[in-house]
Amino acid sequence: MSALSPEETAWAAADAMWATDYASKALGMEIIDVGPGSAILSMVVRDDMANGHGMAHGGFIFTLADSAFAYACNAYDLITVAAHCSITFIAPAKRGDKLVARAREISRVGRSGIYDVQISVGDAVIAEFRGGSRQIGGSFIEGKQINA
Repeated sequence: MSALSPEETAWAAADAMWATDYASKALGMEIIDVGPGSAILSMVVRDDMANGHGMAHGGFIFTLADSAFAYACNAYDLITVAAHCSITFIAPAKRGDKLVARAREISRVGRSGIYDVQISVGDAVIAEFRGGSRQIGGSFIEGKQINA
């Protein structure tokens, strides 16, 4: 059996994560692409995701960004979780908008990483997210998950 390329590893880890990622699935997220240290996910803002102002609730935008962050930092098949994260909302999204979250690795040293996620609607950036990650051990591909 030959070793997987970095891209194949990213997709294999994403497929294994996706199998039990009930939260992202329930929100209608889709994985568009993954690669070493990167991921692109999308989600359409549904009526039940709107706040009292008729805009996409910030928590759902954050959740999309957090999911893209998760797929990017787990792309090496080393089980990794969020240590901290923050988001800056730039512009609102509305019902029916397709949100696209593009996550990219900024730094990965030892067991820690920093990832930026840009969330957009079309060409308009609506939010910027930064997450810090921490590897906790285990492998999705080999089925050795950590008991949380």
